[in-house]
Amino acid sequence: MSFEQHSYGARLRAIANRRGATLLPGVANALAARVVEDLGFEALYVTGAGVTNTFLGVPDLGFIGIPELVEHVSAIRDVTELPIIVDADTGFGNALNVRHAVRRLERAGANAIQIEDQVMPKKCGHFTGKEVIPTADMLAKVRAAVDSRQDKDFMIIARTDARAVEGFDAAIDRAGAFIEAGADITFVEAPESLDEVRRIPELLGAPQLVNMVVGGKTPIIDQGELAK
Repeated sequence: MSFEQHSYGARLRAIANRRGATLLPGVANALAARVVEDLGFEALYVTGAGVTNTFLGVPDLGFIGIPELVEHVSAIRDVTELPIIVDADTGFGNALNVRHAVRRLERAGANAIQIEDQVMPKKCGHFTGKEVIPTADMLAKVRAAVDSRQDKDFMIIARTDARAVEGFDAAIDRAGAFIEAGADITFVEAPESLDEVRRIPELLGAPQLVNMVVGGKTPIIDQGELAK
């Protein structure tokens, strides 16, 4: 691991741990990453939906594998000095697959990996008809990700899609368990109101990621409101 890679991770961890809200644009390729950096953003998010949509021209239904994602991340790292968060969907399988994904993506230049608790094949977080795996199976994935990282500042983001399947309280319970298992950031996908968005960090007491998609289930909330 290079000194520069360690520096990217430390910068990302500092961003995550400060108070307030940081806007991280989603990118699907190296050109988009260059635009994001030129516009002055502090970090970027390699979106699984974006890569799937632009590279394959299909919906976000789990079609991208580790090799394609690694190739995209490597190309993005070559053209940007920003920290990179990578959406790795379900981690491509069980805990062993997650371990492999973390190692490959970290070597490719990622500074954080996001994994989720949907069954495979997954669906976009704002689609209907999602299913989630047992909490114990997701905890095994989180622990595998934590144990596999080489850089102590490489961050693990654990996402739950349980809000749409089991309800808000169940999603909070899952996210809390992910934190106990070592996740650095949790991501309760698709909260359905401003009140829910506000309650998530209050209940969990850890850095959070929130995803707002035009036409999605979560209301569009400006950065100032999120920072409160």
